[in-house]
Amino acid sequence: MFDSEFERNLFALRQEKLEAITQLGQSAYPNRFPAALDSVADTIHDIRARWDAIPAEVLNGIPATEGSAEVPGERPRVTAAGRIITIRAQGKAGFATLQQGGERLQIYVRLDAVGEQGFALYKLLDMGDHIGVTGYLFRTRTGELTVHVETLTFLSKAMLALPEKYHGLADVELRYRQRYVDLFANLDSREVFVKRAKILKAVRKFFDERGYLEVETPMMQPIAGGAAARPFTTHHNALDVDLYLRIAPELYLKRLVVGGLDRVYEINRNFRNEGVSTQHNPEFTMLEFYQAYANYHDLMTLTEELIAFVAQEVNGTTVVEFNGHTIDLAKWQRLTMVEAIKQRWPVHAGSTPEVADFSTTDKLKPFVELAHSRYDLLYGENSAKADGILDSIRLRLEKPDMSPSLALRMSEPDEKMKWEMLNEVRKNLWITTKDLEEALDHFERSTSPGRAIYTLFERLAEPQIVQPTIIYDYPTEVSPLSKAKPDDPAHVERFEFFIGGFEVGNAFSELNDPVEQRKRFEDQLTQRAGGDDEAHQMDEDYVRALAYGLPPTGGEGIGIDRLTMLLTGSKSIRDVILFPLMRPETQGSGTRDKGQEKQDPQ
Repeated sequence: MFDSEFERNLFALRQEKLEAITQLGQSAYPNRFPAALDSVADTIHDIRARWDAIPAEVLNGIPATEGSAEVPGERPRVTAAGRIITIRAQGKAGFATLQQGGERLQIYVRLDAVGEQGFALYKLLDMGDHIGVTGYLFRTRTGELTVHVETLTFLSKAMLALPEKYHGLADVELRYRQRYVDLFANLDSREVFVKRAKILKAVRKFFDERGYLEVETPMMQPIAGGAAARPFTTHHNALDVDLYLRIAPELYLKRLVVGGLDRVYEINRNFRNEGVSTQHNPEFTMLEFYQAYANYHDLMTLTEELIAFVAQEVNGTTVVEFNGHTIDLAKWQRLTMVEAIKQRWPVHAGSTPEVADFSTTDKLKPFVELAHSRYDLLYGENSAKADGILDSIRLRLEKPDMSPSLALRMSEPDEKMKWEMLNEVRKNLWITTKDLEEALDHFERSTSPGRAIYTLFERLAEPQIVQPTIIYDYPTEVSPLSKAKPDDPAHVERFEFFIGGFEVGNAFSELNDPVEQRKRFEDQLTQRAGGDDEAHQMDEDYVRALAYGLPPTGGEGIGIDRLTMLLTGSKSIRDVILFPLMRPETQGSGTRDKGQEKQDPQ
């Protein structure tokens, strides 16, 4: 409980103060304020909303000017409660600031107004304590709206000290671990989660108005389906069966469409047993929705409307600032995956392949080999070092709360690798020989270029897509649940949309052929047998459901956490999750969780 001997001693001191407060006739932990059941306190928000605009000459009881709506001479009385954020006393009077609901209100306490016991209580208060006050409003000489306290009620004692100088937690990791302090110490942090709630409200409004039904599907499942991810496992003792925590609700939602619920959506918690980064948390929130008799083109339009609508509802504008970029969420572009790669083909990689060159391995592989040889020549004997430095830069951008020691090492000049060259490489889309080797490896393992194309997209294009962009027509090999294009079986009717350099949503024209779905599952089982533990398992019941007839259906999943990052300007997913998963602290060691990087999209 205590991080230091200082905290232990402070706790004991606060206990003594609490005992002294009870001796004044106050309850140590009262169960209501005001105590009378037939009375209700004013919120600080309501007090400010009603009285902030009232001038001092009216509020302080000085006769109003002719035509004023306020009755002169009447002092507005209020009853309010909150946490003490600042407190000071001088002689027989003092000022304090109460905080409640993210808003603050000053109070003024005088000995002759609250009496001997009331002022004795005031002198026993600390920053962080909760109190209730009753009195009348006035404005100070500086114009500050203030409660002149007549009755002071103790509500709760803060047994530990607030962050130094009440300016909020500076330690980023401590903010994540002790969110209960962060929320009242950093009002900006609180506002993020207020906006998150507004985002969910806006999402529900959008779909409810379009005839969608909100549903709930199982979080414990016998088969980890609907995504390529490593699941968490658990065991049901009564049934004696192993179960998986949900990695996606997709297969259950499509079962509902088979059952005749033509438009469904779910705001769901998913769990994936993977690493963490500024974009990934093992427990996260997704929106998934499905619409019968629609395809991925319909969902493209719906997606553009949804994101613009939510931004307008939450922020009052579609323009956001994110990572130094001004982004308009009402302005979209649509590109095929191949077009996106072509647009961002590095200048040092040689000639850019044409669209036709992406059709076969034999055509595309020479372009990647040429790019690899050019970058290998560019780096020379420092190729491995360049990979390491660029990996560090990527890590630094994705983990701004990383250790200062690594940041310092990254700033040191390297004799063998000129930073001018490094900066040139950075401007050319972060490419390293290792990235290109990964694509070449896929050429060796498959006769189809699909996985290599997907890797090239992830390395070349995705990090550079800042403005809202829909990327569509994905290779069949990386989309086992999506329907193939009628005129191009090498690609599926799938799109993802990207904003701010990362994926936010993923959509499909859903595969509804039970025979083809079984074949796709069998292909995934082959990959699983080959060592891919994220490959999809066989789901016989889902294939059976498809056999009853799934109508043409479009389906999509959108990351609520990432959308919240964009709409609040937050750099890390941990900033928008109230209690992100953290590595357990070693008692007394000061160990801080830096996490493990995970690049695959959730």
